[in-house]
Amino acid sequence: MLILGAGEVHRVLDDAEGEVVAAVRRAYLLHERGRTALPHSVFLRFPDDPRNRIIGLPAYLGEDEPVAGIKWIASFPGNTARRLERASAAVILNSMATGQPEVLLEGSVISARRTAASAALAAATLGSSVPETGVSLIGCGVIGFEILAYLRAVLPDLDTVTVFDLDSARAEAFAARCRARWPELKTEAADSAEEALAAHRLVCLATTAAAPHLTTDACRPGTLVLHVSLRDLTPESILTAVNVVDDADHVCRESTSLHLAEQLRGDRDFIVTSIGAVLDAGKPFRRAEDRVTVFSPFGLGTLDLALADLVRRRAEPLGLGTRAPDFLPPPTDTAVG
Repeated sequence: MLILGAGEVHRVLDDAEGEVVAAVRRAYLLHERGRTALPHSVFLRFPDDPRNRIIGLPAYLGEDEPVAGIKWIASFPGNTARRLERASAAVILNSMATGQPEVLLEGSVISARRTAASAALAAATLGSSVPETGVSLIGCGVIGFEILAYLRAVLPDLDTVTVFDLDSARAEAFAARCRARWPELKTEAADSAEEALAAHRLVCLATTAAAPHLTTDACRPGTLVLHVSLRDLTPESILTAVNVVDDADHVCRESTSLHLAEQLRGDRDFIVTSIGAVLDAGKPFRRAEDRVTVFSPFGLGTLDLALADLVRRRAEPLGLGTRAPDFLPPPTDTAVG
């Protein structure tokens, strides 16, 4: 067993936005072409504790050298008060020859980067008639910061960011961090979610909301909303938008905004296409100028596998990681009859 901790994962993925976006793009295309296996994620919830959950995302990615494994990710929002990150995760990769677990990776960095790369890829793919020069980030956590880093990598004209969080001190600290990292980027904190929604035609929602609390009424026509956290927008707003998803079967469950919209309407006809289909078509996608477009990615486990495999392949030649040779039981001489 090869064990790769957070520092080693960072060493591989830091400053590798191009490779990460390419890996996510490839995973979406393989999924669109039927070369993945993707059971529904398993949500472990706790009696009398609705805020916390642990999710298991098993997946198979059928590349030339196929990959199978699972991400096990916990979301405990109360961790922030303990000076811990909200999310923690591990990824296990299994041998396709024996099924044995081969690699254990710290997964929160992988999860954050694949989420950011997915959002950035959507922003670059679901194009506007004019260059994107500003973005509004609602939710000032780890994911929001990673998304901004990846948006800057794929949108060269981006020069302004507006941030909002229900915790104003958190928003100001986030803005200060952005200014320190990118001093050339004009960064400002909005006084309300509505102000942030109206500020730019590119909006990212990355909150811990458990139920819809926002409409798109304040958005400009032609806005693209990267609905990363999946439960921010009212079902009525979803039904009036042009909706792009990563996988309709996965995103229309677990009381996401799209699941609620499906229940309200009685079908999924409000979903126009998937990001994989857009990429596979190979033609420019121009979003509607008179409506809001919403990208709602459930967060497919195949993306986690794509990045975990990238880390594994880059780490081994660098001598990174710790080997645990006695992790598995030794071979036996028992004959198979």
